[in-house]
Amino acid sequence: MADIKPGMFVGSAGMMQQDGTQKAIEVHIFPESMRGTGEGHYDWDLLPKSKMTNGNVEHAVAGVDGPVLSVKYKDGEKKLVVTPQTIVVTYEIGKREEVKPGTKIFVAAAKKQPDGALQTPRITYGRNGAGPAF
Repeated sequence: MADIKPGMFVGSAGMMQQDGTQKAIEVHIFPESMRGTGEGHYDWDLLPKSKMTNGNVEHAVAGVDGPVLSVKYKDGEKKLVVTPQTIVVTYEIGKREEVKPGTKIFVAAAKKQPDGALQTPRITYGRNGAGPAF
């Protein structure tokens, strides 16, 4: 959480709460080169009824259940509650040689090619045996 600052672009998968906040299961700190990726608030398939919110951090405040991030996106704003169980990850450019058979990956925005192969602008993977947080 100490790495999350106002002005950063983040993404968060989580569960909506009765008070309208989103309890974050995970928070992804995007590098500036990924600003705008998936911007908005929409259904997600991490868990039944989970949501994804990607946007700009306006501010962070202390809350009863943990820090609360105010995140603005093009059509609105959500408050994300970050608990001690929330997984917080950051992205950096990896190396092809780090992706070996058995490496856990996440592929988004892939387009199926005529030969059946998938083409994607990026893959996400964990290092040292860790899987991506998705």
